[in-house]
Amino acid sequence: MGRNKFSQQEIIEIGRLLQKKNAGNRAQQKLVRHELRVNYEFNISDFNEPGKAFGEEELQAAIRRGAIVILDDATIASMKEKRARDKARDEAQREQQAIEKGEQTDWQEAMRQWEEWEKNKN
Repeated sequence: MGRNKFSQQEIIEIGRLLQKKNAGNRAQQKLVRHELRVNYEFNISDFNEPGKAFGEEELQAAIRRGAIVILDDATIASMKEKRARDKARDEAQREQQAIEKGEQTDWQEAMRQWEEWEKNKN
């Protein structure tokens, strides 16, 4: 599940991308869907009716029914910052657990040891 809260500017850009998707061939549609997911955390499948194309008209319908909420830019920026912090924290925890289990090398420690070795070899 992606986001369901966007700024007005993001909605405009998402609408533009949806128009581009619906006008493109299969490969272009795939690229647009990827851009929507990566840049906006917007998953069409979160809002569309199965088997029906999703375009700007469906985007506006999702806004009208409350499935998509438009918030001010500052609130959206704050939400994105929090998501980034949470993601970084979760990734650090996963990395630490993998190091403790021996599933992953502590690359920061390995780099420190390498730099120490480089310094002392001369």
